[in-house]
Amino acid sequence: MSESTTLIRQAKWVIAWDQGRQSHVFERDADVAFRGNEIVHVGGRYDGPADEVVDGAGLMVMPGLVNVHSHPMSEPMNKGYNEELGSPHLGMSGLYEYMPIFRPDLAGTAACTEVAYCELLKSGVTTLVDLSVPWDGWLGLMAKSGLRGVVAPMYRSARWYTPNGHEVLYEWDEAAGRTAMDQALRLIDLARQHPTGRLGGMVVPSQIDTCTEELLRDSVDAARERNLPIQIHAAQSIVEFNEMTRRHGVTPVQWLNDVGFLGENAIVAHCIFLDHHSWVRWPSRDDLDLLADSGTSVAHCPNVFVRRGIMLEDLGSYLDAGINVGIGTDTFPHNMLEEMRWADNLGHVAAQDVNAVNTGDIFHAATVGGADILQRDDIGRLAVGAKADLVLVQADHPAMLPGRDPLRALVHSALDRVVRDVYVDGQKVVGDGEVLTLDYADAAQRVDEAQRRAEPEATQLDWAKRPIGEISPLSLPMSE
Repeated sequence: MSESTTLIRQAKWVIAWDQGRQSHVFERDADVAFRGNEIVHVGGRYDGPADEVVDGAGLMVMPGLVNVHSHPMSEPMNKGYNEELGSPHLGMSGLYEYMPIFRPDLAGTAACTEVAYCELLKSGVTTLVDLSVPWDGWLGLMAKSGLRGVVAPMYRSARWYTPNGHEVLYEWDEAAGRTAMDQALRLIDLARQHPTGRLGGMVVPSQIDTCTEELLRDSVDAARERNLPIQIHAAQSIVEFNEMTRRHGVTPVQWLNDVGFLGENAIVAHCIFLDHHSWVRWPSRDDLDLLADSGTSVAHCPNVFVRRGIMLEDLGSYLDAGINVGIGTDTFPHNMLEEMRWADNLGHVAAQDVNAVNTGDIFHAATVGGADILQRDDIGRLAVGAKADLVLVQADHPAMLPGRDPLRALVHSALDRVVRDVYVDGQKVVGDGEVLTLDYADAAQRVDEAQRRAEPEATQLDWAKRPIGEISPLSLPMSE
């Protein structure tokens, strides 16, 4: 049976990949065609046969976005809880005092994941790196979503906790970390064998300060043996920076270099507190060069940090150093376009320079930058031979007008409200703005229920046994 061909006829705008320039470019009034799961034509007129023709008038066709860092299993449940929650005595981070105590049960995990997948698809994401703790049903839901999914099961040698709100301690269990790593690798192997052909894997020792050196070195070996990327959270808080310099006398990035973690298959998530950051007052200025010279990539997720007054300093300097950067959604909402807007605007603020970074840079990071992280040259771009992962945007929507620059209009004004259709591997997974593979409304209702179930446990897990209303007061008082 021959594969069907879909033609998008005379799109108003096409964001095509120019191989010579190694850059995305605009094309006007152009055709895009794909056969099965592969793009067969981009630009100009397509004169071949087509089984389905989509009228491109008023549409912009762009490549699907590649999200390199997300936590779908838990983040949607934090809505209304931790938007403005950070520990003043722990560098304003919410990692140590608050995030560990508010967590979903299994039913809530499934609901959170489904909500996140829907939000990602609706914002134009076609490839997702999902950093979660393994749970029953994970691979099945990822496959059902239609996403091109990268399973990234997290494991570690220790957990962090605070006994008093101003001190972070570590509870070590190296044997449990080793067992979790073995389980993660088995799950990755299963994902890579999945019959959809859309699932892959990534090795993820969770955080630099919760993994032993031996676990990290063995993780690096496992990733290289399997030809897989490896990702770790590092340089993500001032608490962690101080802990790593206390342990080793070098910055987190320098220690990763010492243990052999950095390299072309390596990704450092967040990578905020480098030796040049204004908060750390460290004497060296080596971290950016170590990342660039080793070919290590950075997963940039600005939203979750700026909520707590924390930001990377500055994105333009990372790009200027030659560091490959991808974009992720580390928090709710899992809206990739909104995260891109944060990345662009905060890049200006951090550098105090409107020219430090631009929308084209951010779009590159969210597409080709992510593809490079995943060691793929067939996603994140509209080019003949690439996978048929593409997004149709309503370019004539009022939020997109005036229409002089449709990419700026999308990222800075319209966002996900103008994403009409999304195709992954040639299959339509979003139609007329609605997810076709999952039930967003039902999943959101189940997350709401899971949040209520989690509140009593959060009080019991809190070091001070505070009620949820004291930990995270409502934004306005209740009337009497």
